[in-house]
Amino acid sequence: MATLIVNALLVNENKVQELDVLIENGHIKRIGKDLQHEQADRIIDAKGQYLMPGVIDDQVHFREPGLTYKANIYTESKAAVAGGVTSFMEMPNTVPNALTQELLADKYQIGSDTSLANYSFFMGASNDNYEEVMRTNPAEVCGIKIFMGSSTGNMLVDAPEVLEKIFANAPCIIATHCEDEPTVKQRMAFFKEKYGENVPYNIHALIRNEEACLTSSSFASSLAHKHGTRLHILHISTGDEVHLFEVGNRSNGQILLADGKPKLVTAEACVHHLWFDAEDYHTLGNKIKCNPAIKAPHHKEAILQAVLDNRIDVIATDHAPHTIEEKAQPYWQAPSGLPLVQHTLNVMLELSREGKISLERVVEKMSHAVADCFQISDRGYIREGYWADLILVDVNAVTHVQSSGLYSKCGWSPFEETDFHSQITHTFVSGNLVYENGKFNEEVKGKRLLFNR
Repeated sequence: MATLIVNALLVNENKVQELDVLIENGHIKRIGKDLQHEQADRIIDAKGQYLMPGVIDDQVHFREPGLTYKANIYTESKAAVAGGVTSFMEMPNTVPNALTQELLADKYQIGSDTSLANYSFFMGASNDNYEEVMRTNPAEVCGIKIFMGSSTGNMLVDAPEVLEKIFANAPCIIATHCEDEPTVKQRMAFFKEKYGENVPYNIHALIRNEEACLTSSSFASSLAHKHGTRLHILHISTGDEVHLFEVGNRSNGQILLADGKPKLVTAEACVHHLWFDAEDYHTLGNKIKCNPAIKAPHHKEAILQAVLDNRIDVIATDHAPHTIEEKAQPYWQAPSGLPLVQHTLNVMLELSREGKISLERVVEKMSHAVADCFQISDRGYIREGYWADLILVDVNAVTHVQSSGLYSKCGWSPFEETDFHSQITHTFVSGNLVYENGKFNEEVKGKRLLFNR
């Protein structure tokens, strides 16, 4: 089916222009003014709405296989497309952990069968699966995930010789969770002794503190520079870490330094570290318990500034749902992670409305730069010949977050009762109109992401 979108305010490559877009055979066939004469099966008049490339979320936990009582690829991809996320990269700490190529292939099959969004899955690293990691196909797998802090699951890689080998020989980009395990354990023991079981929620930011993050991020960065390894450090949660990253700018499908060399170490900020701060523990408690922790307010400002300065390259979610019953447990028992993918774009558009970041920069950090960071083939931009991963956004409408409108299987959100002054009305995934004003077309599934490596 050919679709013609007319009169849209197209936000793409640092410009906002009123243009028409013709979609045919899953791809963007034409972009221009006055395309109304083009033949199309469906015409959408997007007057007054923004047309943007779909969000590419480079860090989600969709819990399948093994933890599907919390979430699964179908339910979470449904939440994703409702929130304007057309592609995701999912983490390996499912059950069993994706530590062999065969287990990784199983996840790709589930994605192919059930995902409404385009998908890719990280290969997991452990202390003893080096050979499996080396079998990763860089053209078909988004990257290798290393947990340099234990976080959720049992995938901590802390053997120095293993880290050296993987960084020296990785076949593609490495993405790291960076929290120094000895620091976290020492802080945890200290506060357990001080408070016992009855601890205040905001203790989380003091246990998983700035030192834990900076120590680990510094170590990962040093390994990357030592071995010339392409490294992506996930979910930066402190202003202390910002100096580790150089300013990078997009150019011809790459992120380059001022001297024209490719940026070796890139970084990600997550929407919850830009929206919440430690003051919110008083009202939300375990609902915003996550690793690395949401910290004091000044970190939120420093992270946003690093995004604006191009030290931090992309914005993602780290969407990690748990049941509300799990979250209602006492602090020490409650798991870390929160569901975010349905409102990730709303959050950033709200910050844009407040004058903190431009629409063009939101699109750059959530679409363009993610495609460049991971070298994704033919996605992340509105360009003729590219896959039509597109979203229409009405910034004159309000999204009131309530449990009845949530699509994540866990059924709750830290944003409940928030009013976002934006609404995602249409989501195209590889040319298919998958979501339109609260209704889904589930007949056609998303496609596997491919990479120019």
